Amino acid sequence: MKNILDEIKEGFVYFEGGMGTLLQEAGLKPGELPEEWNLSHPEVIQGIHKDYIKAGSRIIKTNTFGANALKYRGMHTGKKEIPGTHSLSEVIKGAFDNAGAAVRAFPEERVYISLDIGPLGHLLKPLGDLSFDEAYELFSEVVSEGVKNGADLILVETMTDIYEAKAAVLAAKESGLPVMLTCAFDESEKLMTGASPLIVTSVAEGLGADAVGVNCSLGPDQMTGIVRSFAEHASCPVVVSPNAGLPRTENGKTVYDVGPDDFAASMLEIAKAGARVLGGCCGTTPAHIKAMKDAIEREGLKPVPLSEKNETVITSFSKAVTFGKRPVLIGERINPTGKKRFKEALRAHDIDHILQVGLDEQDKGAEVLDVNVGLPEIDEPAMMEEAVYELQGVTDLPLQIDTTDREAMERALKIYNGKPMINSVNGKKEVMDMVFPLAKKYGGLIVALTIDEEGIPKTAEGRLEIAKKMYDEAAKYGIKKKDIIIDPLAMSISAEPDSAKVTLEALRLIRDELKGHTSLGVSNISFGLPERDLINSAFFVEAMHNGLSAAIMNPASEEMMKSWRAFNALNLYDENCMDYIEYAGAYKERMAGLLLQLPEWRQSL
Repeated sequence: MKNILDEIKEGFVYFEGGMGTLLQEAGLKPGELPEEWNLSHPEVIQGIHKDYIKAGSRIIKTNTFGANALKYRGMHTGKKEIPGTHSLSEVIKGAFDNAGAAVRAFPEERVYISLDIGPLGHLLKPLGDLSFDEAYELFSEVVSEGVKNGADLILVETMTDIYEAKAAVLAAKESGLPVMLTCAFDESEKLMTGASPLIVTSVAEGLGADAVGVNCSLGPDQMTGIVRSFAEHASCPVVVSPNAGLPRTENGKTVYDVGPDDFAASMLEIAKAGARVLGGCCGTTPAHIKAMKDAIEREGLKPVPLSEKNETVITSFSKAVTFGKRPVLIGERINPTGKKRFKEALRAHDIDHILQVGLDEQDKGAEVLDVNVGLPEIDEPAMMEEAVYELQGVTDLPLQIDTTDREAMERALKIYNGKPMINSVNGKKEVMDMVFPLAKKYGGLIVALTIDEEGIPKTAEGRLEIAKKMYDEAAKYGIKKKDIIIDPLAMSISAEPDSAKVTLEALRLIRDELKGHTSLGVSNISFGLPERDLINSAFFVEAMHNGLSAAIMNPASEEMMKSWRAFNALNLYDENCMDYIEYAGAYKERMAGLLLQLPEWRQSL
């Protein structure tokens, strides 16, 4: 028998419209919890579901939008008095009883019941008072009740914070059911906490959501641009459920100004823009859904075909970095290797120093921060979790979680607010068996080192074979090639004179034969040599010409930054050379300042 995902692949599927506004019309009082009506007014809830099914809805949403243990008695009582008079289990069971009764009234139709999950009403730390673990447990309890009562799928909706959405989707995916995520954007096409459609898509698909999109907050006309952005970036189906326009108050009542016909006309354009699952939110009625369905069928419209978007993206909560365009700069300084002061900071639990190193790298031009806090004498999992948490409070740059410790990796991935980089995996089976399941669960971009049980191959072709092996093994876990960055390893030319040639050839082969993305710790090439920046910057330029996608480097290196900006200008990654011109002007001023200080230096000698 088909499931909902099969039906979505074949054509348009229609959700219900609004529930809360219809309950208000039926007598729901201000301050009264809508979910209570599952038990006190079941005939009203069933009637609304039936009207939507008659109108053409093939997915109905349980009346559980605000059902969680912060409002109803459940396993977790949250942080405030619980106003609901029933238990969480009772209101969710009532919701499914009502939805099931409505579905059974239409035996000739295949109608799916979606567990509806809305926000908790509390922001997550550091903005609010709920920890990520608390949010996850609250959502997990709702999911468990939904599974127990026979949900066909789970809709996580109206999310305004991608961090809370992550907690909800992680909990929902544990069910094994199809999971859809829709977020509420403002007119700037951002979530309240700053995420764009690209960020929402990257995080949702990384976590394994089966469909993604937008609902609530805006009318259909205001959502068209957001839908186009989702359709541009999403490989999964796009879901859209607008309000019936923007709300306004009339005679003391909230009214919406987009009627069924106008709604249908706008939704026709949204369907043409790439949405495939269509419904309504606040202010919409069965008449809106029927008009929309009729308009699409009258037009004979077919959905925009689904296609794999091979975008390699990492994000923070508000910033996305895409690989495959200009080379990405990853700051290397949050790392104790060869850094006496940083080691002292780790031993002394000097978080302020760690944060300052990251901020300095951001000021110097880093686009991603590598985070490595591994020292044998400290608690690395605890330190990694704290460092990632605190860094996200002071910088909006995406982070690269750099550890070989499984617990440290998982704790950081769990609380990470966005889609991170994971540094690293390699071709050893035991390492792949550790890292790939974590990457699949939490969604991340994996740095894959070309080393296996036999060591580091001496030839570029050998490293290419390990890259192929890692791609193949990752695919077994459902991890796509676009979410793997190959690191063909730069070894010091002072120890292995031909290592630069081998690495450069490996970069070229991975680019040309595998169409893959690459990363390197560039400064490794110069270990043991004097004036290392000279070697590093020259190697960096050659590596970029051979296809390097990202460099782990020191953004404070003037030589490296000059080479990067010149490369971007020469290769059309810097429009009208504007970035180079700005940098050159600042560089000239710095050099002039240094010249002015020369007399003082000479006197001090």
